[in-house]
Amino acid sequence: MKYYLEQSSPLGNLTLCSDGENITELEIGRLKRDGISGIYGTEAEKIPVLHKAAKWLRIYFQGGEPAFSIPCRPEGTAFQKRVWKQISRVPYGQMITYGSIAERLNKEDREHRTSPRAVGQAVGRNPIPIFIPCHRIIGAGGRLTGYSGGIDKKIKLLAVEGIPAEKMHL
Repeated sequence: MKYYLEQSSPLGNLTLCSDGENITELEIGRLKRDGISGIYGTEAEKIPVLHKAAKWLRIYFQGGEPAFSIPCRPEGTAFQKRVWKQISRVPYGQMITYGSIAERLNKEDREHRTSPRAVGQAVGRNPIPIFIPCHRIIGAGGRLTGYSGGIDKKIKLLAVEGIPAEKMHL
C-alpha cells in the first residue's frame, strides 16, 4: 500500500509518498490522484515516517539542518541507486559537480566507467528530491544546471542552505 501526505512549502505543494516504512517519492507540485491508488489525508498522517518527514521538511525550510535522517527507498536501476547514494553524502550547505560524482563512482568500480553525463541523467531521475539532495549537484565550472522541479526551485533550495546561487552561472 502507498500512503500520500501533502504539505505546503516555499516551493509550492509537496507530496510525500511512503510504503509505510520509508519515503519512496517526493513530488514537487500536486500529485495527480486519478488512477493512483493509495491512502491520503488523515489516515496517511498516522504513518510515522510521513509524520517524521513532514517535520524534517518544516525544520529544513526554516533554514535549519535537521538533526535526524529519514529512511528513503528510491526505486531505480543499480547505477541510479549508486549515484543517489553519492548525492546523499553531499553535506548540507555544500555543492559538488557531476564530474566529481563520476570520479567517485569510477574509483569504486574501475571496471564500469561512468561519465558526468550519465551521472546527470541519474540525478534527473531522483524520485526523492530534497531528502536525496540533488539540488546540491552542479555543472563544471560552478554552473547551475537543470533541476527536475525547475532551476528556480534549485536556487531556492540552495538559498535555504545559505548558498547564494542566484549569482551563479546558468
